[in-house]
Amino acid sequence: MTGDLVFYLFAALTVVSGFFVVLSRNIVHAGFALLFTLFGVAGLYAFLGADFLAVTQVMVYIGGVLVLIIFTVMMTRMPRSEHKGLGLSTVVPAAIFAIAVFAAVYRVITSSGWGGATLKAPVPTTSEIGTYLMTNYVFPFEYVSIALLVAMIGAAIVIRERKEAVAEDAVLDTPDAPDTPDVSDTSDTPARAETVASPDTETETAGADAAAGDEEVSS
Repeated sequence: MTGDLVFYLFAALTVVSGFFVVLSRNIVHAGFALLFTLFGVAGLYAFLGADFLAVTQVMVYIGGVLVLIIFTVMMTRMPRSEHKGLGLSTVVPAAIFAIAVFAAVYRVITSSGWGGATLKAPVPTTSEIGTYLMTNYVFPFEYVSIALLVAMIGAAIVIRERKEAVAEDAVLDTPDAPDTPDVSDTSDTPARAETVASPDTETETAGADAAAGDEEVSS
């Protein structure tokens, strides 16, 4: 009875948090919900006696990959855009595919014979798996580690080259600043030959010319 209760608790935790991951519109909340999903799967592994898979689930997926995803999402500036509703061209195929997958899984569950197996006490598998990895499967184990190391180095090189290319394009696309004329330099400024007279000055000049003409006439 206790075993069934533990199984249902881990199963409910996995399913509910999985639905929240799919239905949540906030990617940070979805990432934290994925934490509980993976923890529920680890609990199911431990409940089934697969101790190595349970520890690997906690250390690799929860402790490494998921924490990296959450910190990456929280530290990355995501563009804020208004949410647009999904059209029928997206919802209908997704619904058909989901129903088909559910029908296939239900068919497999109902057609399989789940009874008749004798339950045995779980035996630790970590020591046995470690022995096999260091003896019979040491070459595939080391080959996978080297392949992962090469892939990580290649990804770092590709990202570095891409950043350098983007920086060069940004420098080339930057428009040159227009030449600002030097206000203090007046060597090229032509001097004015004439000064525009004001209307009052023109009136006074005309009056002086008229007075001079009158004096000449009187003389």
